[in-house]
Amino acid sequence: MQYLRSLFFNFQMYLAMVVLFIWFTPAAMFRRSAAYAGIRTYCRYVRWSAAWMIGLKSEIRGEVPKGEVIIASKHQSFFDIIMICSVIDAPRFIAKKELRRAPMLGYYAHRVGCVFVDRGKRGRAVQDMVAGVTDPNAPKGQLVIYPQGTRVAVDADKPYKVGVGALYTALDQRCVPAATNVGVFWPRSAVLRKPGLAVVEFLEPLGADLALEPFMAEIETRIESASDRLMLEAGFDAAAARAKGASGGS
Repeated sequence: MQYLRSLFFNFQMYLAMVVLFIWFTPAAMFRRSAAYAGIRTYCRYVRWSAAWMIGLKSEIRGEVPKGEVIIASKHQSFFDIIMICSVIDAPRFIAKKELRRAPMLGYYAHRVGCVFVDRGKRGRAVQDMVAGVTDPNAPKGQLVIYPQGTRVAVDADKPYKVGVGALYTALDQRCVPAATNVGVFWPRSAVLRKPGLAVVEFLEPLGADLALEPFMAEIETRIESASDRLMLEAGFDAAAARAKGASGGS
């Protein structure tokens, strides 16, 4: 039954995307504020519909970042993007170049000033990313980056990449780490959505005055420890799962 509910939820989630795209895009073509409103409306709708259709409630913890700030977030599935965009005022993302061609999502990503990078060209990707975010014509707001560069399964261990450090150094802005447990309920490559309480937690911000190496070490420690805590709260021991995987399951 939960699988069938998940199928219906997924269908109506994408149907709602089409409906809201048609509704908001004429205004979004002329006013960026309408693009932000469309994104927020869609994300809040998905959170609301997930709660009653599949029993997946969601909660934002910590102080929601405002103004010009970097948000360095754990990324486990589409749902953590939805949760973050449901509460921040002016989101823009560091995104893979493939998103540029995605129907509807690509238009709105471009409209709000997302920076597209080619993850296959590591050195060039960092240069393009820094150039994109420091462009004086780029929209101001909350810049979201995933320090591990992609979605990471709840039992996986993936290194943090230097791109977030390059942005932190170039922008001279505060950085707010964000932790999550959404992958416990909404796996990155599965139809089934599980009931429970998905959480995104904004942690204490880091000032703009850290050197690169201490900054990288600090955000990884904060994000990983807080995400492990949230996943354990959801009934999944991520640290034990990683240790078991590292030892070959013995």
